Amino acid sequence: MANDKKNIKDKKPKFSPYWIYGILIALFLGFQLFSSGDYQNGNLTTPSDFFKYLEEGDVERVDIIKNTRVAKVYLTKDAETKEVHKNSKPQTFALSTTRLPNYKFEFGDLQNFENKLNDVIKDLSDKPTVTFDTETNDWGNLLMGILPFILLIGVWIFIMRRMSGGAGGGAGGQIFNIGKSKAKLFDQNTEVKTSFKDVAGLEGAKEEVQEIVDFLKYPEKYTTLGGKIPKGALLVGPPGTGKTLLAKAVAGEAKVPFFSLSGSDFVEMFVGVGASRVRDLFKQAKEKSPSIIFIDEIDAIGRARGKNAMSGSNDERENTLNQLLTEMDGFGTNTNVIVLAATNRADILDKALMRAGRFDRQIFVDLPDVRERKEIFEVHLRPLKKAENLDLDFLSKQTPGFSGADIANVCNEAALIAARNGKKAVDKQDFLDAVDRIIGGLEKKNKIITPSEKKAVAYHEAGHATVSWMLEHAAPLVKVTIVPRGRSLGAAWYLPEERLIVRPEQMLDEMCAALGGRAAEKVIFDKISTGALSDLEKVTKQARAMVTVYGLSDKIGNLTYYDSSGQNEFGFSKPYSEETAELIDKEISRIIEEQYVRAVKLLEENKDKLTELAEVLLEKEVIFKDNLEKIFGKRAFSKELPINSVKQENNNQEIKGTNEEE
Repeated sequence: MANDKKNIKDKKPKFSPYWIYGILIALFLGFQLFSSGDYQNGNLTTPSDFFKYLEEGDVERVDIIKNTRVAKVYLTKDAETKEVHKNSKPQTFALSTTRLPNYKFEFGDLQNFENKLNDVIKDLSDKPTVTFDTETNDWGNLLMGILPFILLIGVWIFIMRRMSGGAGGGAGGQIFNIGKSKAKLFDQNTEVKTSFKDVAGLEGAKEEVQEIVDFLKYPEKYTTLGGKIPKGALLVGPPGTGKTLLAKAVAGEAKVPFFSLSGSDFVEMFVGVGASRVRDLFKQAKEKSPSIIFIDEIDAIGRARGKNAMSGSNDERENTLNQLLTEMDGFGTNTNVIVLAATNRADILDKALMRAGRFDRQIFVDLPDVRERKEIFEVHLRPLKKAENLDLDFLSKQTPGFSGADIANVCNEAALIAARNGKKAVDKQDFLDAVDRIIGGLEKKNKIITPSEKKAVAYHEAGHATVSWMLEHAAPLVKVTIVPRGRSLGAAWYLPEERLIVRPEQMLDEMCAALGGRAAEKVIFDKISTGALSDLEKVTKQARAMVTVYGLSDKIGNLTYYDSSGQNEFGFSKPYSEETAELIDKEISRIIEEQYVRAVKLLEENKDKLTELAEVLLEKEVIFKDNLEKIFGKRAFSKELPINSVKQENNNQEIKGTNEEE
């Protein structure tokens, strides 16, 4: 019985503030309708017109309101059909049974008006009915005066509740929460499953983040020696490398309150809201200290000030940043509040935000190396049903330049491919297909391509393979395909070295191999086509980098026009003269043309092998390293590559290039 009562109580409908808004709007519309000019007063006219209508016998009744000196005129049925009165018929309310006046007018002195009315009526054969009445200021008139203000207040309350996230909630306690922080709190009572064991690789970054947690758990360990606990740490790195994952691990490992929010959570349409939320965030953190604040994508509010001349001094984002700078430098060293932030655009952050005393540490979260990629694969392969003989070392060597997010995507795509093929477990081939799918796009075997185009693509890809096989520093080939994939008509896959430094001869060999496709078209067909667009784009960028960035040109000398701050990207002004610009253009053209001539010469010397390779490619559509060894023999420069990478060259667009320092 008690349970039944409890259920009945639970099912009792909750009062919603939307009922208030609905009632206010309904009242406003109702009073507006009932007290409108057409409903209450009729159409306006003048006393002279009224007496004219009266003399013509069109008036059936006149109601005289003495205290307001207003007369309401009711016409006869016949008069309402006349052309002069066609617009006099009032609009009636659907549920109303009361007849409405046709006209209404104001008169001056009551006695004079009554005398003139009597003089006109005594000469009429059909005399109208004349009544006298007095109107009082009823509740309808009063409500009509205050109802618009009530409605405006209700709409304002509704908007404020929606902006504060409290619409549809309880009472008005959350109405003024728009200036409150939106940070999500994680503490010992919150179940956070991510821990440091879920963060594979990133050993250096993980060690520094773990130290921050240790600062808060055992502060006396460091303060007893006179040291000060850092106030902030900035996680910097490319997208997908695990910056937010590290912060989640801190929330899971730290036994202190952890406030998490995004930089965009401070941005609002109202002036001063961002600064107010910053103040409230740090107030909450100080009350629960020791604590950690994590701001993801801090570049949303931390951009350098004064870069946009149109923003002026009232820029809300700059006000928010100013408040953040004040709060980070405002709390003392013993409050035990540490700020973590993450961004992949550290170059655009304000210098005042980056100085010591605010973000004391910058933790670089780089792309994982081959060993770290193996650890990341181990984490993401846990939920998969993988084949027993799956070689993780092989997978880690096939995915250089991949971030942690990319590897997670590879594992998921491999599982989908295996399921699509009806397999019981995910094997090596599924992962290779997943890498091909992610880098190159989906295969389009049914794409319409003419025999002449297919032959041109085959010789183009065979030219890449031949030149790269003949050059010492060019990346060794893995496979070549002329099956359309994504936007490409064909592709050549390589395993280049993942170098930390690159020498000029290595860059020149790579450029020569990239031009091998166009050179093959020239050697075989004595014609060139648009299929080398991505190759030309790549070599042009490499040649420009050699000349203007790395200082590898003898004619330009040991100069670089690279700006590491990212502020000058050669937009409206160039950091060199017109004479130097002309020299740079000539040097870039010279480097590219020399490598093109070199590729043509190599292919002419090996034209028979090039033709044989293209014929095999036309027959099989996909060939591998073994096919090249049968034709060319083993590479004279073959050596064990410590770290491998995958690159795709195609006829329309380069999908993924080698890992180069730019």
